[in-house]
Amino acid sequence: MIDSHCHLADPQFSSDLDAVIARALAAGVNRMICIGDTIEESGKAAELAEKNEHIFCTVGVHPHHSSLIEKTDPQFSAKNGDWLKRVAELVRSSRKVRAIGETGLDYHYDFSPRGVQREAFRKQLLLARELHMPAVVHCRKAVEDVWKLVDEIRPQNLVIHCCTEKWSDVEKFVDRGYMLSFTGIATYPKSGEIRNTIGRCPLAQLMIETDAPFLAPVPHRGQRNEPAFVVDVAECVAEIKEISLKQVEDETTKNAVKFFGLPEQGVATSLP
Repeated sequence: MIDSHCHLADPQFSSDLDAVIARALAAGVNRMICIGDTIEESGKAAELAEKNEHIFCTVGVHPHHSSLIEKTDPQFSAKNGDWLKRVAELVRSSRKVRAIGETGLDYHYDFSPRGVQREAFRKQLLLARELHMPAVVHCRKAVEDVWKLVDEIRPQNLVIHCCTEKWSDVEKFVDRGYMLSFTGIATYPKSGEIRNTIGRCPLAQLMIETDAPFLAPVPHRGQRNEPAFVVDVAECVAEIKEISLKQVEDETTKNAVKFFGLPEQGVATSLP
């Protein structure tokens, strides 16, 4: 099984990351995609992935941070676009970088001005297309503007991560051949709309994730999330689609392998 989206470079994992990884392996989660959402964290994600055979990563700037690039890493100027060059450098310097992102738009918190978010998103979609890489997209209360930029730029592939949208809002992404990825939010009692989207999404275009350390699924809600808990998301998908957990595991693993260009054969799931 693969956790297709987790933030292992987050400070919440700084004291016990080895134990977190060990628990994931023991649960059958043998590969994890560590997400970069600032220039600094993208660098750390790449370093972490290079040191651990079970981890691959992405590099990019989250919409929350799109107006804070200079403060996040003073070596690179948002004004002249050097931050984007740094993202490209990370891609070229690490064999373990497999996507651009987490990028996208967030109109719920609006931590960065919307125009700034759109420009940063546009640049990263263009970079993903230029480098023939998939994009990991954050979308919160911004689905129409996300679609406008995706439809204009048409990156090679993308995933709407932590998908919480209604099926009618994301069906066009699926029709275009893109992916949807779901988190533990789907296990929450009031998430009927998300469960409906899972039911409607073709299994061949569906991935599972934790978004750890955030959004722990039931029965771990309220705790720090971690990759081992992606099994609970898989069980939720299996229940919704009325298929076996094994089928969900096999198909979502195949989907993540293809999307991120991972080795066909996973590393061992058991500890030495």
